[in-house]
Amino acid sequence: MSLLELYCHVDDFWQTFAPLWESELLQSGLKQRRRAGNLYPSEIMTILIHFHQMRFRDFKTYYTSYVLGHLRGEFPHLVSYNRFVELTPSVLIPLCAYLRSCYGECSGVSFIDSTPLAVCHNRRIPRHRGFAGVAQRGKNSVGWFFGFKLHLIVNDRGELLATRLTRANVDDRVPVPQLVKRLWGKLFGDKGYLSQPLTAQLQQRGIHLITRLKSNMKNRLMLLADKLLLRKRSIIETITDQLKNISQIEHTRHRSLANLMVNVVAGLIAYCHQPKKPSLALDLPQLEALIPN
Repeated sequence: MSLLELYCHVDDFWQTFAPLWESELLQSGLKQRRRAGNLYPSEIMTILIHFHQMRFRDFKTYYTSYVLGHLRGEFPHLVSYNRFVELTPSVLIPLCAYLRSCYGECSGVSFIDSTPLAVCHNRRIPRHRGFAGVAQRGKNSVGWFFGFKLHLIVNDRGELLATRLTRANVDDRVPVPQLVKRLWGKLFGDKGYLSQPLTAQLQQRGIHLITRLKSNMKNRLMLLADKLLLRKRSIIETITDQLKNISQIEHTRHRSLANLMVNVVAGLIAYCHQPKKPSLALDLPQLEALIPN
């Protein structure tokens, strides 16, 4: 997606979302007088998303070198880098709403996983102050980290279906009931999602949770199709790898929670607009055969 196409897509969304948001703020009493800025909100959103598409390592280099140096024709009212950073929290809610509009459709075959988002190196945890009282220590298969967890659900075409950000010490199974509200069919996860109560709860919603068994558990019968799809769970690991190494959703330079969330959400949106995504290439007859009526 080109920069022009991205801006048109974001601006079309903003034109629809802004009146609804303003009305909601007025009804809740949170509406405050705001002076119009040099940059339109859809322009700020476009720049934030475009950063993740350009594969720059840090936003400051992208903005000062690329945006200010080459995109003045596209954004004639650009502000300084410091002022732009001050403006980014103002578009957090619109970005979250826009991300939801970019979600794919559930096909009946979904994959769930979580990935750590560290906010500092482990040796700096005792003197870290930026997220003191917010971020927490967590542990995954690689080791300990300090920060947050990003929970993802994707379909067989690599499209995002649901996302959620939690503290690092939150169990992977806790946010699952909120994540699966729009889902149906089969949900594949790793051993971290093993739970009889959770499986029974999802079964009542028409969702079949399928995971591998631990080594000390008794074996159980499983359909061959489910075994084959369980082996394809690496698709979501490929997606998290792209989110971290292409979209740059994880780094240790954040100084506020709002800017961290803006960075993560914008990176997820950039992935949604990615033309080629990891996919299992299952057609409709194959999906119907895998999902019993």
